[in-house]
Amino acid sequence: MTKGKISVHTDNLLPIIKKWLYSDSDIFLRELISNAQDAIMKHKKLSSLGEAQMREKYEIKVKVNKADGTLKISDNGIGMTKDEVEKYINQVAFSGAAEFIEKYENENDDKSTIIGHFGLGFYSAFMAAETVEIDTLSYTDGATAVHWLSDGGSEYEIGDCQKDDFGTEITLHIADDNKDFLEMSTVRSVLNKYCSFLPIEIYLSDESDNEKEPQLINDTNPLWLKKPSECTDEEYKAFYHKVFMDFNDPLFWIHLNVDYPFNLKGILYFPKLSHELQSIEGQIKLYNNQVFIADNIKEVTPEYLMLLKGVIDCPDLPLNVSRSFLQNDGYVSKVSGHITKKVADKLTSLYNSDKDSYFKYWDDINPFVKYGCMRDEKFYDRVKDVIVFKKYDDTYITLKEIGELDDKEVFYITDSDGQAQYVELLKDENKNLVYLNYAIDTHFISLLEYKVSDIKFKRVDSYTGNDVDKDENLDEKIKDTFSAFYNQEKIEIKSLNSSSVPAIIVLSEEARRMEEMTKMYGNMGMMNLPKNEATLVINRTSELISQILDCKNDDVKNLICKEIVSMAKLSHNSLTGAEKNEFLDTTAEILKKLLNI
Repeated sequence: MTKGKISVHTDNLLPIIKKWLYSDSDIFLRELISNAQDAIMKHKKLSSLGEAQMREKYEIKVKVNKADGTLKISDNGIGMTKDEVEKYINQVAFSGAAEFIEKYENENDDKSTIIGHFGLGFYSAFMAAETVEIDTLSYTDGATAVHWLSDGGSEYEIGDCQKDDFGTEITLHIADDNKDFLEMSTVRSVLNKYCSFLPIEIYLSDESDNEKEPQLINDTNPLWLKKPSECTDEEYKAFYHKVFMDFNDPLFWIHLNVDYPFNLKGILYFPKLSHELQSIEGQIKLYNNQVFIADNIKEVTPEYLMLLKGVIDCPDLPLNVSRSFLQNDGYVSKVSGHITKKVADKLTSLYNSDKDSYFKYWDDINPFVKYGCMRDEKFYDRVKDVIVFKKYDDTYITLKEIGELDDKEVFYITDSDGQAQYVELLKDENKNLVYLNYAIDTHFISLLEYKVSDIKFKRVDSYTGNDVDKDENLDEKIKDTFSAFYNQEKIEIKSLNSSSVPAIIVLSEEARRMEEMTKMYGNMGMMNLPKNEATLVINRTSELISQILDCKNDDVKNLICKEIVSMAKLSHNSLTGAEKNEFLDTTAEILKKLLNI
């Protein structure tokens, strides 16, 4: 068998890097700033080992010159010799950062502060520039400054130049179709996006305006790197407002600070929601050594936590070559699992330490808690004891407490105004009355009934009263009286605890859930099941019902019976359009009879 060697032509490779490697056109500035930071971190590393002299101040400078059409990025880091330029710049995909880490991996220091790994970041400069120049001077004694020039093709020029201080300056001659990057506002915006929290100070200046002081762009010691004990509530809130441009205060937050078994730092905020779906797409910003990578990396935070806002800095996450996406890796799932656990721990600790605050926050956080329980069994197991329900009297009860009651039947309210009559009937019977007024609740209670089999949830309009004071003769007489106005098989006679309510319409919980499921799935696999007719429950203790039975005027009796049925449907919100018109006509007819018109 013959062996060969695959050849790669830079004429073909560089256009691919330029057009397809990176997802955003502005990402070149992040890559060049990251390279500058790496150069400085290398010099700091060597200085700590006694191989170089530590500078008093390290900094990165970004200079815009609109008149010349140039954008410059300079650092006072390690610099390069001519051989190193040949090695690291002229060899595509050869990473000087990776080589440096490998050389010093046994030294007792944090090598994770070096960002680059793939050796491709520099060539992202050609995404915006038609020509790129490098002027660099190595920190080593006797080094000669080097100038390098390329138009992004396979050829380049290299030679000596004049440079007094070690470090590197990259000059981008911006292409005509990228002139936006010669605007100070554009460059400032990009730097704020990617580099707001880099550990080395970054200064932005306009080369054509020497009177203006360079502007410091970044905060080199962001809040998430501090110990939680060193941070105040006001600092957490101020950081939230700054990063997410949200003028509302967050409800509470979780400060992540893990060194083992992986390096993970960050802050997760629980935002205040003005309605159920407002922040279902929240904003989790992923950083790698304080360099912004992307928003909402779903591999790191489970879907049900995506309504949170926060920053996560994890240097060890396996990024792809463009550093825009995560590679599939078991390490990622471990980080995600840890974040989920910390969220559950925070909810539990808040409930145990400050129930009043927890109850106050519940209206905002309960949709995501419920969704998390439905999507992640481990999350449910961790938070099941702090799942709470708001009761009709504005107190709260936990799922665990409901499970300890003798009466495990829970009646829930989804519409306080529309279900007012049913609530009135139930509230005096010491029933468990709770609010469940989010769209997710229908699915959530099914999960709870599966998990805790002896707890049953019923909507308040499925309540059918009781059979106290049962009188078969009276009940049959009532049923016969109303049979002309409602399906007799769907009429029940019960005792309701309010004599002022003559009748109600009820639909069993099971039947209503089946109807909702049929609507949701459009009868798929449901074999076109017939619609369940609601039951008319007539109150045998009602004074009005008693008077109807004694009424000798059949016309009046029929009008009132029809009106009672319509009133029950109205309260149940089940009157059709035609029935509403008929109800209004009947009401008018009754008024006429009252006035003897």
